[in-house]
Amino acid sequence: MNDNAHILVVDDQKEICEVVQEYLSSEGYRVSTAHDGAEMRRIMAQSPVDLVILDLMLPGEDGLTLARSLRDESNVGIIILTGRGETVDRIIGLEMGADDYLPKPFHLRELLARVKSVLRRVQTRSAEKAVPPRSRARFAGWHLDLSSRELWSPSGREVRLTTGEFDLLAAFVTNANQVLSRDRLLDLARNREAGPFDRTIDVQVGRLRRKLEADPQHPTMIKTVRGSGYIFTPTVEVS
Repeated sequence: MNDNAHILVVDDQKEICEVVQEYLSSEGYRVSTAHDGAEMRRIMAQSPVDLVILDLMLPGEDGLTLARSLRDESNVGIIILTGRGETVDRIIGLEMGADDYLPKPFHLRELLARVKSVLRRVQTRSAEKAVPPRSRARFAGWHLDLSSRELWSPSGREVRLTTGEFDLLAAFVTNANQVLSRDRLLDLARNREAGPFDRTIDVQVGRLRRKLEADPQHPTMIKTVRGSGYIFTPTVEVS
């Protein structure tokens, strides 16, 4: 991803839009600004966007809703920018498909570093999509479609997964019977540095266990390896 990438800043505080636009433009990026979801969509309909810097608190549709919509519709990079600092907001934002999370107030140089990191991930994801994926995985009677992102139980019932849950399960399935640290799972599942987000793995593992395991309190598929991380124990067949 070159320095001419198109970045869209979506924030209802015009002064923040102006400061970020001026700074990132000086670094060689093309930068547009919007103040709500409707304006964001108008800009994206007019010109391809590589990365959206998205405020959580917006008039009308909030940032979490917009992040989920963006991830469902595209492969665009997403950085959530917000004054909130609670862990639960980080977890929800990342589960909606955001690539990174930066709380306000922030240093412009830190924002730039995160922009460069997310743009590299977007480039990697785009390259991976150009390669035909292994589309189906079977384990312990379950079926996971890696292309359509659908999961079916042994009884044939479709089980809905959030973006974060699917990404984590796909990481487990493609690395079965390997002990994976939380940092490694974060890298495999979202291609993101762990930083303050390591607790998201524990939360998502708990949710996956409730959907996959007969007894989530005594899991047999996603096991905890004390002091190391997790291991996905079923035999996996991928086609």
